[in-house]
Amino acid sequence: MSKTETFQVPLGGGQQQTAQPMSPLNGQTPVQSGLAMAFGRFREYAASMFKQDMFVQQKPWSELMDRTALSKPPNMAEAISRVKKNVAYFRVNYCIAVVATCAASFVLHPSSLLVLAVLLVAWGYLLFVRQSPLVISGRQISEREKLLGMTLISFITVFFLTNVGTVLLSAVGLSLTAIILHGAFREPDNLFLDDGALESQQSFFNIFTVTPTPAGASNV
Repeated sequence: MSKTETFQVPLGGGQQQTAQPMSPLNGQTPVQSGLAMAFGRFREYAASMFKQDMFVQQKPWSELMDRTALSKPPNMAEAISRVKKNVAYFRVNYCIAVVATCAASFVLHPSSLLVLAVLLVAWGYLLFVRQSPLVISGRQISEREKLLGMTLISFITVFFLTNVGTVLLSAVGLSLTAIILHGAFREPDNLFLDDGALESQQSFFNIFTVTPTPAGASNV
């Protein structure tokens, strides 16, 4: 058993107070506490995104599937311009379509869904449920080694030992192909982009654009 060190803190009047060292929150290791905090923040962010964006900016599906607005783009530049405008306008609908396609693909491949569920349970147990140190062949495994080991095992399982990676990549590829085709053939002339959609379009497609520095400007 490891010994718990105490520290004598001198106080006024010759009194001393014994200070105990700080222990991880609820008996968790620092890595587990950090992952729990990160997961909580991600959950709050996702909830706020669903409230502010998913239900507010989702466009009617009848508008998305309007066949009268479909036409062949005259050239590649026009097709790219249509894709940009349609992605900015229908971005929430497109995200829902991608998630639905991935979910349907895993439902049609129950073995892949089972493997994915087992991996998620293993990650949750190892990072959040198990409190005692992991010992293999008499050697205690550190938190960093556990993360690296689980990442490597998950990667090999998903992309080499099972068809989970194939199912996932196929679903995402099919969704992106459908989105690009729809965006290229859907005329955006009757779409009204609000300021938020325009800002999102610029931030998404111009993420690598460097703003030119005015002549004569200097760093302060």
